[in-house]
Amino acid sequence: MDEAKRRLRMSNPWHLLATGFGSGLSSVMPGTIGSLAAIPFWLLLIQLPWQLYLLLLMFSICIGVYLCHQTAKDMRVHDHGSIVWDEFVGMWITLMALPVNNWQWVIAGLVIFRILDIGKPWPIRWFDRNVQGGMGIMIDDIVAGVLSAGIIYLIGHYQPM
Repeated sequence: MDEAKRRLRMSNPWHLLATGFGSGLSSVMPGTIGSLAAIPFWLLLIQLPWQLYLLLLMFSICIGVYLCHQTAKDMRVHDHGSIVWDEFVGMWITLMALPVNNWQWVIAGLVIFRILDIGKPWPIRWFDRNVQGGMGIMIDDIVAGVLSAGIIYLIGHYQPM
């Protein structure tokens, strides 16, 4: 385990949330594991009226800015790979655009989001490089989620699976 991870305390609720309930501690592809771990929570979110879903999403973004900032500060590393709350939020944004809630569309959303999050094409890369702190950790995944949702929407609208 690297030095930064040793500074994490899973008894600290900010660390627990920032690491996606520990999913970001995976030694292999923590961002992808975090994105996968967001799906069961999304399955709970979609049971809610869309207005409440949006309200919880906005709350998750706001609290995410703080908890990602605080956890990065405690770890002494900006945007350490084990911080995956931003992936949770990005996935929840992406999956809002699914035309049908089935596993094929969920996988498509996951793949598109991960490609954009890892590849960081413009404008995602600009936000990643130019915004610091907790907002900097969150914003590139929020933008990747919005772009992924747009792609999913267009695919679902013009090329239904």
